[in-house]
Amino acid sequence: MHTNGQAVSWDTLASQVIDGHQLTRDEGISILSADDVELPALLAAAFRVRRAHFGLKVHLYYLKNAKSGLCPEDCGYCSQSAVSDATIDKYPMLSEERLLDGARKAAESNARTYCIVASGRGPTNREVGHVAKTVRKIKDEFGLHICACLGILEPDQARQLKEAGVDRINHNLNTSRRFHDQICSTHTFEDRLATLRTAREVGLELCAGLIVGMGEDVGDVVDVALELAEIGVESIPVNFLISIPGVPLANTTPLNPRYCLKALCMFRLANPSTEIRIAGGREVNLRSMQAMGLYAANSMFVSDYLTTKGQSAQEDFAMVEDLGFEIVVGDHETQAVLEEAVGVPV
Repeated sequence: MHTNGQAVSWDTLASQVIDGHQLTRDEGISILSADDVELPALLAAAFRVRRAHFGLKVHLYYLKNAKSGLCPEDCGYCSQSAVSDATIDKYPMLSEERLLDGARKAAESNARTYCIVASGRGPTNREVGHVAKTVRKIKDEFGLHICACLGILEPDQARQLKEAGVDRINHNLNTSRRFHDQICSTHTFEDRLATLRTAREVGLELCAGLIVGMGEDVGDVVDVALELAEIGVESIPVNFLISIPGVPLANTTPLNPRYCLKALCMFRLANPSTEIRIAGGREVNLRSMQAMGLYAANSMFVSDYLTTKGQSAQEDFAMVEDLGFEIVVGDHETQAVLEEAVGVPV
């Protein structure tokens, strides 16, 4: 890599990042454009930064699709959107009983965080009230960290979720400001930023990421990483596009696993102390190289995604164990609540 006309090794860049250097746009593009033969050195550099902030710990997330399809938005990547012909289950907000059952499965999967996700532009006040009531019971019974992804939020809705015990709001940027209108026309990039600001103003943690592989260029991917660094989000899910039949982006050029790993390395170097999660599309795009992603990322989803299947939790556990890494459930108090709830040690 060259910066300011001088050759700099990936290991040197890692040292600079650990010492407080903010990755530049040119450096980020260099990572994504690096020759494949440099990938081992890139992973080693990313791992140095990951280990400095997170050691060998891995946080697991369990996702529940609380409301599927029925969405008026036209996001070209999404099987639940109004412009999708994909064959998926469609249903309104799940009952309290089914959301609690999802929390139990999250606990049994050693997940630290339970993600409640609902399709749509944004929730009704009734839906927010339903989620808030259920979250209180989940906290009492399982002690799980809760991340809610409900779309565009009004301030009063965000405040109600915070008061109920929701820890974090997920609202992905999905792509760069420049490329956003190529994937969606029914809401703007600024709409997404506004929801993140709303959540932050009421004291909620922020989870925001992107989808790699929608036809954007390397600069767009870097721009998202740097935008999220500027916002200071607590968690970044890095999704890789799954070409689902029936969605507008179904025929997008497939990703290769080496580029996916470079993207994870770039996000780690751009956001050294932020939780970075290997999210949707992990199994499809990283394939046999999945485990290597955890040298850069420090969390991942376990089991299934929104409308697509993931590999089994047992396979995920084995992958983490084979790396010599450690699954972290939470603090001792949370672990005790979980063990009592599921009846077995976690």
